Amino acid sequence: MGAHLCTVPTNPPGTSPENGLDLPCETRSVFALPERLAHKCSPALIADDEQHFSALARALENSIAELSARLDAERISPGGKGQAALERDLEIHRITSRLRALTRYGPDLTLGRMIAADGTAVYVGRFGLLDAAGDPLLVDWRSPAAEPFFAATAANPLGLVSRRRYRWTSGRITDYWDEAFADDALGVALDDDSAFIASLGSNRSPRMRDVLATIQSDQDAIIRASSRGPLIVDGGPGTGKTVVALHRAAYLLYSDPRLAGGNGGVLFVGPHTPYLAYVADVLPSLGEEGVQTCTLRNLVPQGATAGTEPDAEVARIKATADVLDIVDRAVRHYERPPSTELVVETPWAELELGADEWEEAFGAAEAGIPHNEARELVWRQLLDILADRLGDEVAPHLVERALAADDELRVAFANAWPLLDPAGVVADLFSVPAYLRQSASGLSDTEVLALQREHPREWTTSDLPFLDAARQRIGDPDAARVRRRRESAFASELERIDRVVDDLLAADDGEGLAQMFRQWDMREALVDETVLPSIHPDRLAGPFAHIVVDEAQELTDAEWMMLLTRCPSRSLTIVGDRAQARHGFTESWTERFARIGLCDPTLSTLTVNYRTPEEVMAVAEPVIRAAIPDANVPTSIRSSGVPVRYAQRAERERVLDAWLGENPDGIAAVVTLDAAVTGRERVSIHTPVTAKGLEFDLVVLDAPDSFGGGIEGAVDRYVSMTRATRELVVLS
Repeated sequence: MGAHLCTVPTNPPGTSPENGLDLPCETRSVFALPERLAHKCSPALIADDEQHFSALARALENSIAELSARLDAERISPGGKGQAALERDLEIHRITSRLRALTRYGPDLTLGRMIAADGTAVYVGRFGLLDAAGDPLLVDWRSPAAEPFFAATAANPLGLVSRRRYRWTSGRITDYWDEAFADDALGVALDDDSAFIASLGSNRSPRMRDVLATIQSDQDAIIRASSRGPLIVDGGPGTGKTVVALHRAAYLLYSDPRLAGGNGGVLFVGPHTPYLAYVADVLPSLGEEGVQTCTLRNLVPQGATAGTEPDAEVARIKATADVLDIVDRAVRHYERPPSTELVVETPWAELELGADEWEEAFGAAEAGIPHNEARELVWRQLLDILADRLGDEVAPHLVERALAADDELRVAFANAWPLLDPAGVVADLFSVPAYLRQSASGLSDTEVLALQREHPREWTTSDLPFLDAARQRIGDPDAARVRRRRESAFASELERIDRVVDDLLAADDGEGLAQMFRQWDMREALVDETVLPSIHPDRLAGPFAHIVVDEAQELTDAEWMMLLTRCPSRSLTIVGDRAQARHGFTESWTERFARIGLCDPTLSTLTVNYRTPEEVMAVAEPVIRAAIPDANVPTSIRSSGVPVRYAQRAERERVLDAWLGENPDGIAAVVTLDAAVTGRERVSIHTPVTAKGLEFDLVVLDAPDSFGGGIEGAVDRYVSMTRATRELVVLS
């Protein structure tokens, strides 16, 4: 069926309403409705929109031209130094980000419009935009002015008489939905309520389609909730938990200055890599490119190759152990000041270093500073203590050089406060029973022995909290190595400067130049920073001002500590479904988080299933209720008209061939434990674990009985079934 190109009378430049030209609609109309929606093309319905979109297109063109000119000017302007250079770079970054957002869209950055009781039309967009006179053409969806667009209901219209939402396809409007909140609402095309709901089941794509215009009032209330403290969003399949999580991240960055990038920013944590790929376009489409996204595996280098813990009891012990305390005790084993006296020889005098001096030097390591970084502070304090014994007659850099060259002192210090490798410390815990027993007072002898293994560096996902805690407590070993190279290069630069200074002083007849260059600060200021090795920060190390966690029901106590250490403010959005926890979730959310010290959370519940058809939920609900009677099973409000089908496994390829032939758009998934099953174009292969958080037009559930029994098997079947937005085929 072809598109119906709407014709709307306009007044091009040089014409009047009387002689207005009826130009071909392909050149000027943003509406491209299918023939079946021809009745929505009436000028009485869309003429105002056409005029607004024309003004919007002109404003976009002007804004892009203006910003491009400003960007060119900033790039060729003198960079300056210090704060001026920083401000110039920030301005270039700001302009570039704004340009990227403006050029990503045309008029399709408009989500919809709302008409107030006084007849005022307000258009809501992905971001705000003004015309040349400074009047708003679009209000940002996150602004208070846009809130009625999402929150208005028939029971509480919030001052609106109507609301219109657009569906955009390749920059054209292919449908729109009107809702009237007053009997006298004008210029609306009223559909059955089911028309808008049916639109939520439109074809999926490999990446999450744009859903901003379809946010419902219950979801919007959660998106706009305060960022102070932990917020739990509990909702079953299809309730829009992921939509809420992503849009809340964008909303909070816009509305809460405490969360701006300079104050820590936002971290978004998803369950697995396919999930992150699926939602990758959402935040950039909302104008937010500064949110860090990751899985728990991404938080430590070993996560990329870590396998699954094969022993369930070992996994349980590691999941419930007090990981932070164990690692802290393990590291403190290497932070013990010597009790014996050491005599340090220098060209000027012999210096005694006793237990009191060691104790004083070790006191320079303040709480919270990683071990390897604190090591440098302790060493510096130790040198200062010894240098003070010599008085002011010897230049400090000469004293430091002499002390640093004392092998006996360096060996004593290296033994007392060694440079540690985080992974090495954890490996020792899992291979030296006495070390783990000393560090983990809460573990029984049986548990200590259970955690020992022959190959301690064959990491599993259960080890990641230990590795992360060690990395946080000890520091990044690569950064420590770069820091040492940097210090060595710095010392070499100082020696080079000393030679230059000596030559200058030899040629100087006065005292001014000599006095100036003898100052230590002046010598440091002359060091060329560009020749020193750079230290690149770990962007996922934190701290973050806010963390959003999706599929949160799967995280263990130990895994939660990986996130809580990165969020001192405890400002979190926690999204999950207790009924989808593979290993069971018998507590309430409040009880669950009280156990890890996360108190007084706010709980919001989503109960409407916008995605999964009634036909699928009728089959999926008994599966989960048999294992979890009190599961929060949401109510589906849409029907696909396609019953769940059952077939034999041998028919899998025939089922897929038929579906692909009948459906030129959309995507399908086979959820299976059979590693031999392969995918094809528009058909992906998933396990029940990697399917979590995703959605497909067709789900082929391959041998669900093989998923096992108990809660884990029931959850895997339930999750797999509810990935379907249209059809479910079960193969036995």
